Amino acid sequence: MSKLPYFHINAFGNGPFKGNQAAVMPLNEWLDDAILQAIGEENNFAETAFFIPDNSSAADYELRWFTPGLEIALCGHATLASGFLLLNQDPDLDCITFRTRKAGILSVKREGNGYAVGLPSYRPAPAEMPDWISSLDKGGLLPTEFHYNEGGYNLCIYENADQVRALSPDFPALISAGGDDQFICSAPADDDYDVISRVFVPGAGVNEDSVTGSAHAVLTPYWTDKLGRDNFKAHQASMRGGYLNCSIDGDTVWLGGTCALIIEGVFNL
Repeated sequence: MSKLPYFHINAFGNGPFKGNQAAVMPLNEWLDDAILQAIGEENNFAETAFFIPDNSSAADYELRWFTPGLEIALCGHATLASGFLLLNQDPDLDCITFRTRKAGILSVKREGNGYAVGLPSYRPAPAEMPDWISSLDKGGLLPTEFHYNEGGYNLCIYENADQVRALSPDFPALISAGGDDQFICSAPADDDYDVISRVFVPGAGVNEDSVTGSAHAVLTPYWTDKLGRDNFKAHQASMRGGYLNCSIDGDTVWLGGTCALIIEGVFNL
């Protein structure tokens, strides 16, 4: 029996029951892909992050992410959680870099009393409303704008926060329409935050994600343009909920927030 280190970390949340759960599992070398996927299914979080030391000069570590159903191209909250773990293990470090297979080099740095993850900016383009748009709400509520990024990010803009909170999607229909695409629903916020969102990824085994870093790689360029400034505060209105400080610097989106280590243990393989 192999014993693998296991950390349950809530990203974009400051304690238990808040933010988005990630399993973070440092490895010395890659296991077989089928085993990594089986571990992701066993953990049953939106993502399990695995990393190994990077033997190239490109970054400090190699990083991969698995949902319960598949390996994904980019995950923000599990990257933040991985960086949080490593930075807390070495107080002298201010920044950690990760080499990924499809998202390039990602960074996590200390920021005030929290942390920030740097992701590529995925700017969406305006597009015609697709046929499946009514599947976002069984009550028939439709967005006012639709934007798309070819990475599989569908951005749907609504008039107000109450509409986003009230959405009741037809998940089987969304799976048929978009496979493992993200369906990002957003509007101006109505409280101390600037932007509200909910994110649905049923094709990846996550009907509604708690706090989605990769979605904010799309939301940040859209809303900074809309608001006319380079930063804003965001609230993802899932059942658990989460809060992000979003800013843009050239081609990089920075998402700041807090993390909490909830469980530390051993995964018996």
